[in-house]
Amino acid sequence: MLIACSSWPEIDARLKTTKTVIVPIGSNEQHGPTGLLGTDWMCPEIIAHAAEKTDDSLVVAPTFNIGMAQHHLAFPGTISLRPSTFMAAITDWVSSLSRHGFERIYFLNGHGGNVATIEATFSELYAEWSFVEESAPFVLKLRNWWDLPGINSLCNQIFPTGHGMHATPSEIAVTQAAYPDRIKTAEYTPKIAPSGPIRDALDYRARFPDGRIGSDPAQASPEKGQRIIDAAVPALIRDVTAFADEVLPG
Repeated sequence: MLIACSSWPEIDARLKTTKTVIVPIGSNEQHGPTGLLGTDWMCPEIIAHAAEKTDDSLVVAPTFNIGMAQHHLAFPGTISLRPSTFMAAITDWVSSLSRHGFERIYFLNGHGGNVATIEATFSELYAEWSFVEESAPFVLKLRNWWDLPGINSLCNQIFPTGHGMHATPSEIAVTQAAYPDRIKTAEYTPKIAPSGPIRDALDYRARFPDGRIGSDPAQASPEKGQRIIDAAVPALIRDVTAFADEVLPG
């Protein structure tokens, strides 16, 4: 069930059978000369929506598509939240979902730059309940889509060289499989981009002038992307099911 495509009575009825919801979360930022700006929110959304079609017991929230992308702001089209804004927004999403009865909230993330702030938000949320000596009415989980069991190894198998850190051929391939009419091409120089630290926006643009880090996205194809999606869907279903079935103390 997709929350955005459902009515409130449908969600009310579904809450009688499940208390778990998946929140695809990512970022809108540059992904090199050929990567779609929405890559980091599209990938978790693509996988979560495909999983929902496979297992209609899943509930998927609207995609949280703006995240922590300040280091990409020297590239047009990037939109970023400040850490404090991002934390406040995640808090409000959790509060809204838990108010209606969702007790297991599973964030499927598509952007590594989000991780530290999402985890800090989880800590703040749990601290709020700990200080008042009450049990939190929710359990939170963060999983990067590439960290789903078996997916990172599959990506490394498909792309043994030039996978890199940003604008990777695996993430570009996933979007190509879902949006074949949006495939872009470019000549990459060098073929495999340089690697290095990530700091502020101008430093990033100076180090990585075309936006890539250590990657060769020219290796991507819709067929390779579909292989990744087909492996990620059952991995996500198993991971969410285990999370939903986890027995809590007390």
